[in-house]
Amino acid sequence: MDTRNLFGLSQLENFRSSLDERSRSSLAEAVTRIIDAKKHGGRVMVVTGSGPNIHEGVTTLIAELIRVGLVDAVSTSSAVISHEMAGSLDRVFRVDAQALGMDLAKMPRGDVFEFTCMTDDEISALKREMPLDEELLARGESLPHQNEIIKAAGNMAYPMGLRTERLAHKVLALARMYGLPFETVAGWGCDEHTMLGAAAKRGVPVLVTIPQLVGGGAVGMSIGDSIPVSERSMRISRMLASCDVIIESAVALTQEIHDGPFECYTGHGIWAWWSGQNTYNLRDKTLIRIDLDENLRRAVELNAKVQEAIDKGLPKTKAAKIPFRMEMSAFARHEGSVPVVGDIGKVWPVIAHDVAEGLGVELEFLSASQDTPEGSAMREWIVENVRPLDREKMIAHTKEYSI
Repeated sequence: MDTRNLFGLSQLENFRSSLDERSRSSLAEAVTRIIDAKKHGGRVMVVTGSGPNIHEGVTTLIAELIRVGLVDAVSTSSAVISHEMAGSLDRVFRVDAQALGMDLAKMPRGDVFEFTCMTDDEISALKREMPLDEELLARGESLPHQNEIIKAAGNMAYPMGLRTERLAHKVLALARMYGLPFETVAGWGCDEHTMLGAAAKRGVPVLVTIPQLVGGGAVGMSIGDSIPVSERSMRISRMLASCDVIIESAVALTQEIHDGPFECYTGHGIWAWWSGQNTYNLRDKTLIRIDLDENLRRAVELNAKVQEAIDKGLPKTKAAKIPFRMEMSAFARHEGSVPVVGDIGKVWPVIAHDVAEGLGVELEFLSASQDTPEGSAMREWIVENVRPLDREKMIAHTKEYSI
């Protein structure tokens, strides 16, 4: 289904004009570099963080960019994997946890308990997969609903949150059996409007970064247990080595990119190289970062001062006189850095549209900032159309996989 009419392409210019002049210039530069790379047979990797990327529809947009061949690799967080396994976004309602009979000492702040909004058919289908507490479901329905909201899917709500936790163990068992990352196996059953599902269909790698392994409950632990940390780091380094443009989207602690054990230009890869291991180099790559932090741009502007501090063995924060997040250090010193300071919900659809137009590619989905009517419609569309991981589909795929 073509969803562009839901999102109003005219809103794109509003998104563009909401950025300051320097960010508009950086955005245009980012688009030019991506188009140039793709025209010359280059590859693009996206490094996403968690929450905002799900809520703003960015992960669903990246899935579309994977589908049309504009994104060739993805690294992300275990929380994003968890949410995509549950359908990206879902609708939940909340009730008073005490009235429900729950132990308040174990409840989250606010003393509420969440239930996933599900149809009778969906409940019946889930019963064939796992036992459900029907008495709990009935009590929840009978209590006053405090509010109903759309949120990241498969999180704290019963039963879909619990379903994702339990499903993680099944995915882990298959991953270990076939010697694959958890993300690869989960992708076999995921909806094609998720990054995992789209990547599985096109053979595109998706991996969780090591600093982002913590999160997503049992999913995060299962991802960490599926392959060794050293193998994960090497797989990520090969993804990075194969790509010419790396886009970072609201993500923290990007060590594997800027300070990784196998990166030789801004990182610590010299001893891996010395020891004869496989390394990579960021020297001639383009790093694009979409972030709300003004210090990101300031750090790039202070490139020479930051490098001078490093050359003298001095703290970068004192030299630049701005707070330094870990990912800023190498990004600030890299000649190919393009900082785009702005809301990812507004920046991403403009980048996607402009790149697709420049390459003559037609997109069937565009995201939109969630605080706009188009963004609200987009979120409703995701809830209704992006389905949770199909367990049977995932298991059936194992018959097709050859080791």
